[in-house]
Amino acid sequence: MQFLLFLILFPLISALFMLAVRRDTERVWIVKLSALAIGVVTVLLLVTQVGQGTLYFGFNAEPVSLLMFVLEMVISVIILWYAVQFRNYLVIALTLVETALIIWFESAATPAVVVKSPLFLDPFSIIMALIIGIIGSLICVYSLGYMRHFYQHHTEIPDRTNTFFIIIFVFLSAMFGLVFSNSLIWVFFFWEVTTLCSFLLIGFTRTEEATKNAFTALWMNLLGGIAFAGAIVYLTYQPAGMLGLDQVLVSGKALVLIPAALIGFAGLTKAAQMPFSSWLVGAMVAPTPVSALLHSSTMVKAGVYILVRFAPVFTGTAVGYTLAFVGGFTFLIASGIAISQTNAKRVLAYSTIANLGLVVACAGIGTYEAIWAAILLIVFHAISKSLMFLSVGTVEHRIRSREIEDMNGLIVRMPRIAAMMTIGIAGMFLAPFGMLISKWAAIQAFIDAPFGLVFVVILAFGSALTLFFWAKWMGRLLAITPDAENVEGLVDKNEWIALVSLAGLTVVTCFIFPLISAYLIEPFLLANYGTVAGLAQDNIIIMIMMLFLIVLLPLSILLPHKKARTLPPYMGGVETTHDMHFQNALGARTEMKLSNYYVGSWFGEARLAMTGICLCSVFIVLMFAAAFIGGGAFL
Repeated sequence: MQFLLFLILFPLISALFMLAVRRDTERVWIVKLSALAIGVVTVLLLVTQVGQGTLYFGFNAEPVSLLMFVLEMVISVIILWYAVQFRNYLVIALTLVETALIIWFESAATPAVVVKSPLFLDPFSIIMALIIGIIGSLICVYSLGYMRHFYQHHTEIPDRTNTFFIIIFVFLSAMFGLVFSNSLIWVFFFWEVTTLCSFLLIGFTRTEEATKNAFTALWMNLLGGIAFAGAIVYLTYQPAGMLGLDQVLVSGKALVLIPAALIGFAGLTKAAQMPFSSWLVGAMVAPTPVSALLHSSTMVKAGVYILVRFAPVFTGTAVGYTLAFVGGFTFLIASGIAISQTNAKRVLAYSTIANLGLVVACAGIGTYEAIWAAILLIVFHAISKSLMFLSVGTVEHRIRSREIEDMNGLIVRMPRIAAMMTIGIAGMFLAPFGMLISKWAAIQAFIDAPFGLVFVVILAFGSALTLFFWAKWMGRLLAITPDAENVEGLVDKNEWIALVSLAGLTVVTCFIFPLISAYLIEPFLLANYGTVAGLAQDNIIIMIMMLFLIVLLPLSILLPHKKARTLPPYMGGVETTHDMHFQNALGARTEMKLSNYYVGSWFGEARLAMTGICLCSVFIVLMFAAAFIGGGAFL
């Protein structure tokens, strides 16, 4: 229990220290030492608690719950203050509704509704803690260098670096609290803290666009918060008065189908699934570490975390299948939209939405095979996507652009960064990196499920689209350009620490994923389903052999080639000049330009987004209809 309390409270202590910081040197030491402490304790949690099964920690939680209620009211006041200031009446209305539900619960809850063990730890919590603690800490270290360059490039923005790190540490604290909480009241409190933190971070620059996008994220997540609060109120009025996560999951589907649907809806909003995906795309206006944090270790992972938790309730129900279709079609459509994007961060945003959709589809199916695939997807996506976001942030500060076309020949200009980006991209779609392994597992889970053929087709076509946008980006990185200047020496050492660590973690995790499965995922499945899933030994051996071959690609980029020559490209047998011109068939001097296909007329946002919004909205309506019809039939 000491480790859990440390991970929840220590980031808050670090945030308090940041309030008193006045010099950059002090800030650097606080962030680095805090990140190191969080990372080390997270690893110690793994080492000491793995194999212990599910542990519940009971104590008198009433004073803490009362404090949380007070803080929830403070959060509501802060949100209302911002909403009134910017005259956002939708946010005002939603906040008042959510606050009314919280007050209603607090006034109506009977003394019998008590969660005796408000904190718990199981293998899935350990996995999530590792993602939050290790990746979140590396993002903090990276931010030290990034924010210094950020203000050099954005002199019009006041320096609020201390505020930035305070919010980041509060964010990490809330995520630890969320994954360690057995009380749904506590889960809801930390859920709301992440909503407030994301709002503040997305609107960090305080530009008109950033403020608009921050409020979009806020009202969408407030919808989810209202649904979550509604689920808690519903459970309070049940005869058993269940508010413990352990109680809810073993109480039977008939009793909790309606609150499960409400919490599932909250998970969809937090995980940025269609029709709520626009908030995550809009979050790209924030500084790059914020994007990495939201996409990899916090916020959206909270959404898929709660859906995976409730997967045993969704299994074999109409609620689960409609939820799975929301995730499946989000995966397919967001993958298509990503093809048309030229901005690297928008590609990463839509690919995140797509990959989270696949996790949601697995959670909706809810079988032990599907959950095995879902947890693997969460792990590998968190590592690879954080590496990609941070790499893009570093590249943007050096070449003054985040356009994929401007990254042409990055292997010459920033060879080590390009190698790390190659690892990150390979981790997202190439064999035998984890995302592809997870998709293989998802196919097996879908085949065995009702409507399985539909989900397999969605996965197949969505993966084909994924191959398209990742491969063309990798091609631009690895293109050789003449007379390109190497600007990599300007990269801050703190950025190097994070990038090298994440690149190594991407490869190492692929080596040890059988151990992750055996010691963390399979025990979780055994406890919740009574059976386990995994890959056959022969498949694991083949993947390890392939891994060695794949690792040679980025390594070969960095090895010196004494006899290597860079030759200008040929255009129909005519050699181009150093400034990329050639003589065409009519004898005219013509500039040679290379560009990817983005096929915006086929895969643009305008063409696909509305289709996805309408389609997924219909399935969400069907999900609630199935919950109330099915739930009402059993009550």
